Parts: sequence; structure tokens; C-alpha cells
Amino acid sequence: MLKQFTTCLSVAILITSCKSSDKPTTEAPTTKKEEVMHIIDPHSFAKTNDAVVKHLSWKANVDFATKTIQAEAVWTIEKKTNADKVIFDTRDLTIRQVTVNGGQTATYHLADTVSGQSFMGQALTVDIDSTVKTVTINYTTSPGAAALQWLNAQQTKDKKHPFLFTQSQAILCRTWIPTQDGPGTRFTFDATVQVPVGMMALMSAENPQQTATDGIYHFKMEQPIPSYLMSLAVGDLGFQSVGTETGVYAEKSFVAACAEELSDMQTMLEKAEQLYGKYQWGRYDVIVLPPSFPFGGMENPRITFATPTIIAGDKSLVALVAHELAHSWSGNLVTNATWNDFWLNEGFTVYFENRIMEAVYGKDYADMLQVLEYDGLVETVKDFGETNPDTHLKLKLEGRDPDEGVSDIAYNKGAFFLRLLESKVGRAKWDIFINAYFTSNAFKVMTTEAFVEYLNANLIAPNKAAYADVDINAWIYGPGIPSNITKPVSVRFDLVDAQVKKFNEGAAANTLVTTNWTTHEWLRFIYQLPDNTSLEKMGALDKQFKFTGTGNCEIADAWYELAIKAKYTAAYAEMDEFLNSVGRRKFLMPLYKAMINTGQGELAKSIYAKARPGYHYVAQNSLDELVGTK
Repeated sequence: MLKQFTTCLSVAILITSCKSSDKPTTEAPTTKKEEVMHIIDPHSFAKTNDAVVKHLSWKANVDFATKTIQAEAVWTIEKKTNADKVIFDTRDLTIRQVTVNGGQTATYHLADTVSGQSFMGQALTVDIDSTVKTVTINYTTSPGAAALQWLNAQQTKDKKHPFLFTQSQAILCRTWIPTQDGPGTRFTFDATVQVPVGMMALMSAENPQQTATDGIYHFKMEQPIPSYLMSLAVGDLGFQSVGTETGVYAEKSFVAACAEELSDMQTMLEKAEQLYGKYQWGRYDVIVLPPSFPFGGMENPRITFATPTIIAGDKSLVALVAHELAHSWSGNLVTNATWNDFWLNEGFTVYFENRIMEAVYGKDYADMLQVLEYDGLVETVKDFGETNPDTHLKLKLEGRDPDEGVSDIAYNKGAFFLRLLESKVGRAKWDIFINAYFTSNAFKVMTTEAFVEYLNANLIAPNKAAYADVDINAWIYGPGIPSNITKPVSVRFDLVDAQVKKFNEGAAANTLVTTNWTTHEWLRFIYQLPDNTSLEKMGALDKQFKFTGTGNCEIADAWYELAIKAKYTAAYAEMDEFLNSVGRRKFLMPLYKAMINTGQGELAKSIYAKARPGYHYVAQNSLDELVGTK
């Protein structure tokens, strides 16, 4: 997730109050100077223009027996007006006590949940006066807190100790910390966390590399971050360095394999710095989590959370690490002001990720990734519908769970828009612009409108002729895929397509030339096969290439989706096991959707009934309605 800058444009922390039409349009909303006030975040109850949090001191005890965290959050606040209240976002928290200034009893009110918007939780309003500097909230989390994934020992790799990890994005931090839970609000923090003896705790902060003998860990994060980047992981973990500023955490039996797979992290970090400036977060470490983690990765500062599905044994899936590393600039350093501006985080990050991969592994490798991005974008637009407003870069998520904004649109349409801008002036000028954007907006937030204003002033105006045919509004505020998108090409994929053509025309599977293919080439091969591939051909491919039961999750997911569509039931037992052993939403959604769309809904329900308890809330939330459990 990401952004950048270079002038004295302080509107990075402003947002217009104008309303635009509900109809799809290619016209940008106008912004009058007198209407530019402050960020109005539709997914937070906080009124940060009145009173805003600046620092958190957090003390917590992690209780695996009750699956709760008992905690004290001491917030240092800053009043911007003569406000008499400070408002926090909470959800499913039991508030035990609220005090101010270190012990004075406070008057507070916990509102009811808004009807039809349970994802928003409850506003916690605390009365304050001119003397109040700190607010202390003592509370306990719910055993079902949406951000917290409690795993028993059998759900881990080593099966010796339980495990806990958090997922705060988009607005789930409020389920484990009472906070002002919007991406436009930043704060520093320190923490003291008690965990069972023998286990290690990690946070988005300076982290230990050894297990504490007493189970007590101390953390500090001196750079201000938004709530969605707050994280905690507790488990039987080991650490292995892979560079002077980089290292890997994982369960102890797995850490060596993970470190080997991710051994290029230091090189990635150095290449990223060469592209877009100094890394400003100290260390860059990765923790490889148990399989139920619902995403590929989460860019928590200093400690990226990563799915174990990237450990393929051949470094073929490490683009995910490049993506999360890129977020250290785009998203973590310069942050989308609200979730309606989500593309500013993800579009820039996909673009930057590809540049890192090109620098480390070569242009032909990066070209393959771009083609896969393009194909994913086309499929998403087809699935959504070409006029669907959810295919705009600038989203309208008011009244909806912002998690609904997570799609290939923000990621890939955003990246291709930036590549178009780059192509008009060349990489040298573009990189100067991006460097300046990151540097001058470090630790600030960005709205879409502020970015467009900055873009116009600092890149388009000085290069007006080059951008004469670029309709920025069509890309940002319009639906679908603009006609002037540059369709990527890959020489390596051309060779793959030739083998697909050969096979479809009758060549035997064992005659295909596949030597030294990477995961991406295998994905291209499977994706190009027709949905109605005959059972005979499916069996021949499976016999030759051992797709069913492969340990490469990317290939497995693509193959099982094709197997469902072709009704190649020989793969179903392994597909069932796969869906019961991974929790990454990217893999789950296509397979369950394919079963439902091909009249195999009962199969989907039976597998989901078994697998659901092992999935994270984020995955369950996406799948319950799809599969038909509610």
C-alpha cells in the first residue's frame, strides 16, 4: 500500500466535503478551497479535528486459556479545539474502567452498534476538559474478536504450542485496541506484553530475536503509524538473520527453510532504496505465519506478516515479499487518507514491487508478473461488470465494510495507471517525481484529490505536451479499463502459449517443452487451458506434471480451479485437503466460487463446513454468504 510527494502542498491531510453523483462518471469532483477542512473518515466515529490521539502506551496480558487479551491503553491526546469529548472506535470490547490524567475517574459512554453496520462497532466517548492530557482505558477483548486468530497447537506446524496473530486492516484494530481507527490518524507507541513462558511475542515495533525467559516483552515504535498497521504475533518462534537489516521469524522447525527461501530480502531492500530513497523503519523482518493467515502478506512496519504458501522451495513466489517491502514507502510512509483512497496504497505498491523484481531478477521476469496482473485485472472487471463503480480507482465505500474495496482494481488498475504516466515522460523523470513524492510526504496521509493536484503541478504541467492524450479522470473516477492501457507482453509467456497451442492441437503431454519453467510459467500454462478440457487430457497432464497434490499452492489453486470447471474428480480429494490446509483468501474464493458456478454447490458446502473453523474471520466473512451458510 503506498504514496509520494515534493512541494509544500499541505493538503495531504485534507479532504473535500463535496458530494459527487452516484452515476459512473469520468469527471473528477470539484474542490473549492473554502470547503477543504479535514479528513472525514466514513469508517471511524472519531472526530480527530477536535481531539486526536498522538501516543499509545499499551500493557497487555495474552491469555490463551480464555482466548482474550486483558489490557490497558493509555492514550496521549491532543486537543485541536475547545472540544469537551474525545471519541474512540471499539468493537466487541468489554470496557472495565476509563480514567484521565493517570487516575482521575472519567465520564464515558459506549454507544450502541449502528443498525446494519455491525462492522463499525461502537463509539466510546470520553468527557474531557482543558486539563486532560491522557485517557486510560482498561478493557478485555472478546474471544471472538475479529482481528485475533487463536490457534491451538494442532493448528500450527510444530504442534507444540498455541499461536496468536492479529489482522488489523482495514478497521479491525478496534476489536483488540480502543483507538481512532482510521488510516488518516497516526500515533507512536510503546508496549509491555506478557505471554506464556516459552513463547515469543512480536509487534509492529523494535522486536526481540530471542525468547524471553519470563514471557515479558517490551516494544517501542518511534515512527507514527495508523491503527491498521498495529500487529501482534505470539508463538513458539525462532529467528534467523538473512542480512544486516533483514531477518526471518517462523516456527522453529520451519525457520531455516523460510530463511533460505527469503535469502534475497537484503538485496531487495537495497534495490528498493536505490529506486525510491532511504528505508525509514530500521529493520525489515518477516514472520511466516501458520496457514490460516487470510492474506498473502500484511505490511506491518518492521515485521511483515506472510503466508507460508510463498515457501515454494525455488524462490518463485517471493514477489509477495517485494510487495510488502514496497509498502514501507507506499502505504506505511505515505498513507491513503481513507479507505476510499485505497488505490493510492496498493496501486503504487504493485508498481514498486514490479520495479524491485525487475532490479533483482531481470526484466523478463518482471514482464511475466505484469502480464499476470493484466489478466487478473481483465478477469476482475469482467466479474464486476464494466460499468460497476467498484471498478473506479476512487471508491465510494460509505456504509459498507471497507474490506469490500479489496480487489484487483486498486492493485492492478492503479499500477497500470502509474505505468501509463511513466511511459509519457520516461523512467528518469518519473523516478525523480516519485522520489520527491515519498520524501516530502513521509509520515503523512494522501487523498486522491490531493494526489491529482500534486501530480498536475509537479509532473503534468512541466510536461504538458506529453500528457495531452491522458484522461486522468477516466482512470481515477471512471469505470472499467481505459482504452489507452498498455497491454504488457512477455517473451517467456509467448513460449508457454506455444506449448499450450501444441497441446490443444493434440500433442501428447510428455512431448511438451517445459524445462526450467517457473511458477509463473506454469500458471500461464494452466490459465490458458480451456475450461472444458477433456478428462482424458486432464489426466494426461496430471500424470506428466503431477499437478494434483503439488506443494506449490499457486499452481495447486490454479489446477484445482480448472479441475472443478472440467469436473476432473480425480483431483477432488486433494482439493478438499488443500482447502482444509490453507486459509489464504486469494486461494479460497476462486475454488468455492467455481464449485458454485458449475452446479457443485453441495460439494462446496460440505468442504466449507469442515474447513471453516480453521479460517480467519476475514476469510469466513467473505465465504459465508458465497457458500450459503447465512
